[in-house]
Amino acid sequence: MPQAEKVVRYIAPRVSTSEDVKNKYKQKRVAAYCRVSTQQEEQINSYEVQTRHYTEKINSEPKWKLVRIFADKGISGTSTKHRDEFNKMIRMCKRGRIDMIITKSISRFARNTVDCLKYIRLLKDINVDVYFEEQGIHSIENGSEFYITVYGSIAQSESENISANVKWGKEQAAREGNVSFHYKNFLGYRKGDDGKPEIVPKEAETIRYIYERFLAGDSHQTIISKLECKNVLTPGGKVKWTYGTLHSILTNERYMGDAIINKTYTVDCISKKKRRNNGERAKYYVENNHPAIIDRVTFGKVQEEIARRSGLRKVKQVGTKTELGKYSSKYALTELLVCGECGTPYRRCTWTAGGNKRIVWRCISRLDYGKKRCHNSPTMGEEELHRAIMSTIQTVAMQNTKLLQTLKLHIAMTVKCDDSEDRKLEIKVSLTEINEEFQKAMSLVSVDDDNNVVIEQRLTELIMERDMLNKELAKYAEYDNTSAQSKINDIVRLTDILENQPMQFNDELVRQMLQCVVVESKDRIKVIFNDGTEIDQPV
Repeated sequence: MPQAEKVVRYIAPRVSTSEDVKNKYKQKRVAAYCRVSTQQEEQINSYEVQTRHYTEKINSEPKWKLVRIFADKGISGTSTKHRDEFNKMIRMCKRGRIDMIITKSISRFARNTVDCLKYIRLLKDINVDVYFEEQGIHSIENGSEFYITVYGSIAQSESENISANVKWGKEQAAREGNVSFHYKNFLGYRKGDDGKPEIVPKEAETIRYIYERFLAGDSHQTIISKLECKNVLTPGGKVKWTYGTLHSILTNERYMGDAIINKTYTVDCISKKKRRNNGERAKYYVENNHPAIIDRVTFGKVQEEIARRSGLRKVKQVGTKTELGKYSSKYALTELLVCGECGTPYRRCTWTAGGNKRIVWRCISRLDYGKKRCHNSPTMGEEELHRAIMSTIQTVAMQNTKLLQTLKLHIAMTVKCDDSEDRKLEIKVSLTEINEEFQKAMSLVSVDDDNNVVIEQRLTELIMERDMLNKELAKYAEYDNTSAQSKINDIVRLTDILENQPMQFNDELVRQMLQCVVVESKDRIKVIFNDGTEIDQPV
């Protein structure tokens, strides 16, 4: 079949309509964009100069109509995320309310080459021209994108150089131990008259309360509930507390007067993403940088307790998808009582028989899997366990100064005492300390030792000090008050309590003193104290 003859037809261009003529001669709706990167006084003045310049320039052109001056103050040009005025201008362009944008230079428009090209192309697609005064470029003209890319790359390079200089300056400041404080969201400190951190008394009380309650055994959620009940505001001034906010306070070394510099770092000057510094950058630890709210011993105890709670043994229970190792602040024995046979924690249970309820503790493995995993773990009555544990604490405390001090504080907090009772407690604790030192000194005495003279002198001093304290204690014993209040106050006499009166079980006290309690049989437990002391105790 023969090929058809090729035909070329001429199509004349469209004749301009009255609407086209109208658009050609109508006023252009023009906006201006200016930006200053810092909020320093000279930069603010620069911003005001730019605003005045563009207002006069646009109003002086008869074919231009001023829409608005858009200006971002104190904002970096490496990202458009926080440039509210810039984003508002783009939205107005999309709505067809702006025909042209005037800006000083490409670096004022954007220091990020990718962002710069992205918005230039977007505006070009909707027929919005961007005029860069310094470079004399109209983005809508052919070939403009090449020059914009070149100048944009130069602007980005400048930002990277500035970022490198700032990074170097911060590194030098860190080496010299210069610590910066963000007081706005930091509870407990404010900027003093000398420019250094000073303690805010009321806020410091909140910090101390948080640390005290945590060491007393409260969980994060329990402390949060108590803070919210007291209407205590967060560091950011909010009513609701979060786990993260509380945990940050409990782990922040600045509360003991130190500071770690470079905890986080910025990945690059374009994305400005922050990452936790896990060794990618150098860190600096500055000791005694400012006044401490929490002493070092307390801070150290809190960190140990955090590590202990997070390291609780996990147990897979029937009906659960994951292993459980969650800290419980309700009952101390939930985390301390373990099975001597399989090492699994015990769980608190309620037995009901004949309408009577009894609280007992049972091995979780035995409860969930029967004798398959744990053959002989006994069921322990709660009352019997409590009596045995407190009896052990009372016995051991008589030979341990630290435990005696802990008991003293615990009893003094639960009983109202006057100065005389407090003094009796101090005397009895001091006598215990003297007896300990006396025994150690005696063990150091040896035949033909030149140090014997020094030791004998110290023994003499201890005997004199002990006699003096015993005489002072005897004076208090002469007073025999028979009133009811006097009988209550007599409870504070620590040695009498330890020797003659059983102490009531207290979860906070048990947590402070014990590492764990091992159930060895129905009639015997092993109580392990925090200092490593182990006591076999009948139940």
